[in-house]
Amino acid sequence: MTDPILSSQNLARVQPSATMVVTQKARDLRAQGIDVIGLGAGEPDFDTPDHIKQAAIKAISEGKTKYTPVDGIPELKQAICTKFKRDNNLDYTPDQISVAPGGKPIIYNALVATLDPGDEVIIPTPCWVSYPEMVRLAGGTPVLVSCTQADQYKLSAKALREAITPQTKWLILNSPSNPTGMLYSAGELAALAEVLVGHERIMILSDDMYEHLVYDDHEFATIADVAPDLYARTLTMNGLSKAYAMTGWRVGYAGGPAPLIKLMAKVMAQTTSNACSISQWAAVEALNGPHDFIETRNVIFVKRRDVVVSLLNEAKGIECTVPDGAFYVYPSCAGLIGKTSAGGRVLHTDVDVASALLEEAHVAVVPGSAFHSSPNFRISYATDMRSLETACARIGAFCETVK
Repeated sequence: MTDPILSSQNLARVQPSATMVVTQKARDLRAQGIDVIGLGAGEPDFDTPDHIKQAAIKAISEGKTKYTPVDGIPELKQAICTKFKRDNNLDYTPDQISVAPGGKPIIYNALVATLDPGDEVIIPTPCWVSYPEMVRLAGGTPVLVSCTQADQYKLSAKALREAITPQTKWLILNSPSNPTGMLYSAGELAALAEVLVGHERIMILSDDMYEHLVYDDHEFATIADVAPDLYARTLTMNGLSKAYAMTGWRVGYAGGPAPLIKLMAKVMAQTTSNACSISQWAAVEALNGPHDFIETRNVIFVKRRDVVVSLLNEAKGIECTVPDGAFYVYPSCAGLIGKTSAGGRVLHTDVDVASALLEEAHVAVVPGSAFHSSPNFRISYATDMRSLETACARIGAFCETVK
């Protein structure tokens, strides 16, 4: 019997989220009693800080549980303005701020509000799995620009210049990056800005979600601050999920040109409407309250990162660079391609490697092809050290048996 429910042409162009697929496979195996270590999801294992939770409880007690303005309560918009000035040297007024139920809706709303068929969006790869799919859902065309390990997985001015066409509408930048953890320096952003200044039609979406997760001597920079000439056509987006361990609270936000923010609110008014009222009041406390817990947790992230990178580099056929931030490593598994696992699986691609690791080593990772860059896989080290050490030991043992 033919399925009477047919997807739209836009949805037919979209691939399922690979990270969610991997996470679900790990759950399924655990349900069968198999000890699977899941390193696929980008979710901190830390709890939301108490002062933020208490602000939410207070909001409930005070009855702040009704609909709010579509794109954010005034108190949160002001807190976001203060945050942008404090952390990024960016001046915004509340009419330049959008609040949405998560970072994804911020990006999607901006794309839906601005893209027409034929419009192109430049996306450096490796990239977060959702960028190209959201562009397709919005009716646009993703232009994927490959950035190699030799480039530190970052877009160069030359590559950007070559990717621009008369149809280019947006450039998406993510720093520190998901999946690589690599960070654009102020100088690297300035070089990209020099190219963009001459293309007034192109808008820039700066995804700063991992802003506070920057390690060693690296310093975070965002393009609207580095290149003031681009301020009027840059959407600087951020959120509370990663550094504040508020993934389930679903609050994303952005600062940008008021006309764009107004269009994004128009989209929200007919789709999601406002972010959860209770989460918004918690977000006010998160942005205005103490931030010392971030540095404390970053020390733990660095220890985890260093252990994971060291153990993976000891595994035969794997090469892992040291990321600058976020909580991911993105090792190359080129040394395993073309070989056969102990279970008899021929490792033609990184998808085969990830599948074999899950089925034979019981470690869930995300294949690099999901991020449009192969042969690699992504590991999230946002979990406890014991699990990371055990998982890396299993990966190392798996590599020893590959022939």
